[in-house]
Amino acid sequence: MTNKLILLGLFVTAMLIMSFRTEKKKKVIFFGDSITAAGVNPGGYIRLIDTIIQKAGLSNQYDLVGAGVSGNKVYDLYLRMEEDVLQKNPDIVLIYIGVNDVWHKAGSGTGTDYDKFGKFYEALVKKIQAKGAKVILCTPAAIGERTDHTNQQDGDLNMYCKWIRSFAASKQLQLVDLRAGLLNYNLQHNPENKEKGILTSDRVHLNPAGQQFVADAMWEEIKAVK
Repeated sequence: MTNKLILLGLFVTAMLIMSFRTEKKKKVIFFGDSITAAGVNPGGYIRLIDTIIQKAGLSNQYDLVGAGVSGNKVYDLYLRMEEDVLQKNPDIVLIYIGVNDVWHKAGSGTGTDYDKFGKFYEALVKKIQAKGAKVILCTPAAIGERTDHTNQQDGDLNMYCKWIRSFAASKQLQLVDLRAGLLNYNLQHNPENKEKGILTSDRVHLNPAGQQFVADAMWEEIKAVK
């Protein structure tokens, strides 16, 4: 009888301990440029995703980390990946890069050639996957919001986004197609064909509506990761 009571006590204790154990949070790293750097500020898309998570009662399931650096291009991400991503042992990494790779080609001649962009991007993804993290790709949204294809970098931006979409499909990776989403949004909400002010403040960086737009789109893919 005594042995049975001891075993019962041990069982009850074990169940109590298990009931108080907290599930390990998924560490989500947002890896990108100045758009991502701004995402950690009040009203930024990373902060907005955190608000969505809190309202859904899921705060014990996610740990959000911003890793954005202004001016970064895809090869900058590759160079700082070890310290800013891999050493933090992420579960999910969202790669949101490409604007500067295109934008700086016209502005200062320091962008990234198309073939090099793909090579760096693929190498980046391989190293993150080798660490065991899930990778979510994001297309760069805009360098100008005009809907009639007259933004100066539309051609290159569309080409780089097409590569990201194709790469995501070939590797069966989740994709947040911000480029397609922004274009569709502007077709509905930009009847005056403005180059900025709908989802961006300066043709590139997000205004409050843009921050919410990106937060909602990214959260749909983050919550789908098993």
